[in-house]
Amino acid sequence: MQSTTIGVFLVCAAALAAPAAGQTPPPAPATARTVVASTKLPMVGDTPVHFKAVSVTIPSGASSSVSSTNGILYQLSGSTEVSISGEVKTLSPGEGLFIASGNAATLKAGDGGPSTFLHFQLAPTADLDKPLEAPPAVVQELYRTAAPLPALKPGRYDLNLTRVTFPAQMPSNSPHHRSGAALYYIISGTGANTVEGKLETRPPGSLIYEPFGLVHQWGNPGAVPLTFLAFNINPEGVAAVLPGAPAKTQ
Repeated sequence: MQSTTIGVFLVCAAALAAPAAGQTPPPAPATARTVVASTKLPMVGDTPVHFKAVSVTIPSGASSSVSSTNGILYQLSGSTEVSISGEVKTLSPGEGLFIASGNAATLKAGDGGPSTFLHFQLAPTADLDKPLEAPPAVVQELYRTAAPLPALKPGRYDLNLTRVTFPAQMPSNSPHHRSGAALYYIISGTGANTVEGKLETRPPGSLIYEPFGLVHQWGNPGAVPLTFLAFNINPEGVAAVLPGAPAKTQ
């Protein structure tokens, strides 16, 4: 009787274990990409342009104004009511808006608290030092490229701001380069950025410039997701990211 009981137990255990052993493990979390704002520029490359990024804070309920070159706003906290040529849009955290060159915009912070947002610009050299948001807005410059963006031949370009999230413990991706250029802003988590075999960790608040021709890699060694913004420009019809190094021209 005892041997019969043991035999039945082993058969049941094997039956339960078999499906578990045959189960496929769940797939690893995928990279998430959200285009926050985008536009097509009819002509870039005829004059030198730079990347510039500033942080702007407007007191609760107060209004400011801005008239600058092509750029994209990204709301960090609070809310901003943006009025351009009679059209009104309210930005909540995580939302963005493209403002075209020469368009005058009125910016009003919500009544619930101060509004803080980032303003990414594609600025001609002559406009780099022009004032942006007017008082009572407090503007802090975060970054500007020391030289104009290289390899931008005259033509049509795509300009966008994309929010990207890498899952935790994601290995570095394959070496690649930008067909135009990009400026990264780390929102949360810690990124692993590899350039020419040298790895550097990038904490929240970091800004990283990727000009054309820079071969690099990104990964997330942390235990939490890595989320960053990519302010990107690339030739229309050409992928923003290309594998390996750029082809050598004769």
